[in-house]
Amino acid sequence: MPTLWSQRYAQRTQRMRSSAIRELLKLTEQPDMISFAGGLPAPEVFPIPDFATATARVLRDLGPQALQYGTTEGYRPLREMIARRAARDGLQVGLENVLITTGSQQALDLIGKVFVNPGDHLLVEAPTYLGALQAWNTYGAEYIPVPIDDDGMQTDALEDALRVGPKLIYALPTFQNPAGVTLSLPRRRRLVELAEEHGIPVVEDDPYGQLRFEGEDLPSLAALEGAGPNGHPTYHGNIIYLGTFSKILAPGLRLGWVIAPAEVIQKLVQAKQGSDLHTPTFTQVIAHTVADDQFLDRHVRFIRQVYRERRDVMLEALAEHFPTGVRWTHPRGGLFLWVTLPLGARAVDILPRAIERKVAFVPGDSFFPCGGGENTMRLNFSNAAPDMIREGIARLGRVLDETLQPTREATFGLAEALL
Repeated sequence: MPTLWSQRYAQRTQRMRSSAIRELLKLTEQPDMISFAGGLPAPEVFPIPDFATATARVLRDLGPQALQYGTTEGYRPLREMIARRAARDGLQVGLENVLITTGSQQALDLIGKVFVNPGDHLLVEAPTYLGALQAWNTYGAEYIPVPIDDDGMQTDALEDALRVGPKLIYALPTFQNPAGVTLSLPRRRRLVELAEEHGIPVVEDDPYGQLRFEGEDLPSLAALEGAGPNGHPTYHGNIIYLGTFSKILAPGLRLGWVIAPAEVIQKLVQAKQGSDLHTPTFTQVIAHTVADDQFLDRHVRFIRQVYRERRDVMLEALAEHFPTGVRWTHPRGGLFLWVTLPLGARAVDILPRAIERKVAFVPGDSFFPCGGGENTMRLNFSNAAPDMIREGIARLGRVLDETLQPTREATFGLAEALL
């Protein structure tokens, strides 16, 4: 029965849905729950002493400035640091190309606010980041899904998808969320080439690119697009690049950034002014004080060591405890791996049994904007300690043994009937 309030909500709220991950995290707050559900960094890697020192220093030396309103574009020294690090990674940008946001999630929302009209088509990977879908559903987006494999988005399927005329292409090329896969260099080049050929901007979301455990670093799409004929990168601006401090410093800072053409930054600034005026000055100044380039490089190396160990422990546990017929990705970095169950299995039906055993994961169907993925799940390996990973995967393996047996028997029976 409609309530008084329900008759007053804007039409766009009809497309708003609670995040399956955020809702699941409420269940996993129980102290005895082993959670592979959220994309949470390990709290052990947070540089708490450095933040304590930086906070005292900021309040002592920069207190009036740090506690005051700031410009919408963001704290200038922090933007300079981001531009400097972008140049080191092959992308030359100026301050006019950098906007600080309240987490990269706000950047996604601002992109929706600025670019997406109801009914606009956005080309996305299938599966793709749930937070992007949640941001853009509000603005009435429709989706063109392109499948992925172990080398990322299948670019041989792109040309047909581009004929639909998407407004934007959204991609997570490096250690993709949710699957953990990485777009190969030939496919990166092909994606950039096709986007330029069709005149379609790309939103490159790169929260995990610095968290590589093995293999060679690959250039970002933005750096590839900006590479001039003489090999000197200049920012052409067909690609909007998103970054974040959530995975390399701390998510509680809520600090992300956008690199885009100056005219796009200007429009995003206008949209941001209507949302929160500016990202908190205090957290920006503290982050800049903590994260000078040398500290950040050392700290990222430390994070990589911790997460590589946890990834390796999870891969070993999966091989030991998961039943035959279950497959998973082998991420070379990031926070996640992707599990595929036999056809006919439904991860959403398995989840309640896993919760009973005090272990949690995210069913994969939430990451598919147009349906599918019922037999998939996302596992996070960054947050739980190695011993907890071993125990949690053992529990989940027992659940899968019990729940997949009927599926295997039904599949075997069907095969017999067809003989």
